[in-house]
Amino acid sequence: MTLPEIGNLAPVFSLQNQRDETVALKDFRDSKNVVLYFYPKAMTPGCNVQACGIRDSKSEFAKLDTVVLAVSPDAVARLLRFEEKQSLNFDLLSDEDHAIADKYAVWGMKKTFGKEYMGLKRTTFIIGKDGRLKHVIAKVKTKTHHDDVQQWIVENLSD
Repeated sequence: MTLPEIGNLAPVFSLQNQRDETVALKDFRDSKNVVLYFYPKAMTPGCNVQACGIRDSKSEFAKLDTVVLAVSPDAVARLLRFEEKQSLNFDLLSDEDHAIADKYAVWGMKKTFGKEYMGLKRTTFIIGKDGRLKHVIAKVKTKTHHDDVQQWIVENLSD
């Protein structure tokens, strides 16, 4: 599978967040840019670092008319524990059957310590207010993810 093309409408979705509320991409159309990031598993070291960077940058994202949505194959209950443990302040979305990850072509073969398995590839998509895919970050650096995304938005989507 190949990643969705820049300039095309982003694949639509509707998922449950950590509070078991439905969040849909269409909810932000014409009002917010969306940073949609996929991460492998809540409460793991790299995912903690990435999520806390987003948490600590919430006001900067707000100034850029941008909302952040994080997607993982974790169950809603695990996402709630993740939110509570890390004091997160943005939506964590549950994609247990990885249907949305499949739509975005980020579910596939991974290799860690020589072991191959199917899993989620850490990837970020930046979607404009018009619902179109503007940028993809396939090689995410968890420590600087929040800064990298904000810089791209400032340089490319700011008025």
